[in-house]
Amino acid sequence: MGRVSWLPWAIFIIAVPLFLITASVTWAFNSPGLYNDGFEKYSISRISGITDSDLRQVGADIRSYINSGYEPLDVQASILGTERDLFNDREVAHMKDVKQLVRGVYVLALASALYLAAMVVIGFALYRGRFVADLAKRLAWGGGLTLVLLIVFGLVALVGFDSVFLKFHQLSFANDFWRLDPRTDYLVRIFPQDFWFDATLWVAVRAISGALVLTVAGSGFLVYRKYSGWQRAMDGLDSVHES
Repeated sequence: MGRVSWLPWAIFIIAVPLFLITASVTWAFNSPGLYNDGFEKYSISRISGITDSDLRQVGADIRSYINSGYEPLDVQASILGTERDLFNDREVAHMKDVKQLVRGVYVLALASALYLAAMVVIGFALYRGRFVADLAKRLAWGGGLTLVLLIVFGLVALVGFDSVFLKFHQLSFANDFWRLDPRTDYLVRIFPQDFWFDATLWVAVRAISGALVLTVAGSGFLVYRKYSGWQRAMDGLDSVHES
């Protein structure tokens, strides 16, 4: 493995947390359960005047919009018995920005997955069985890096999620369409900030779970391999003594 440049494998290790996090975000945006649990937990039906069944449809319409090529977002809902457009022009403009941002996450998830897969294929093609230990080591490092990043982010978010949430919007969007008023704008009424805190935890739990699997599996294999080597060495010494 020394003949191979260190840079592709450094990128491989970085690609592990990139994939785990972006894949978890992708899962979150497409999870009906996450939306519906949030609607129920924060009594969105009572706050918004939209029935639970209509809220589930609103969530489905938003997911469909994000994953489609059509513009603009057009969601109808019955509010206190009156059918109307749910989102105003400012909210629709913001959702267009959100869609572009989420599409960027999709691209990063796909690109990191393809890179990881390509490096695994190349590694086995070049080194065959000898590559297993190196792969285990790099996956363990990538999983460990993911855990460190998420633990640091988690501590920061727990101390000041409001500041993190604000900074995220300031850095992610080139305009202020995201500055919405829950008194007049249904987008923040049905998706309050507490919903996004829960969604962040949802993503973190899944990314951490994946990181733990990689770290434990990779480290476990390396420990087993080293133990097996020691055991073979001890067996060899015993054979020498017996002879």
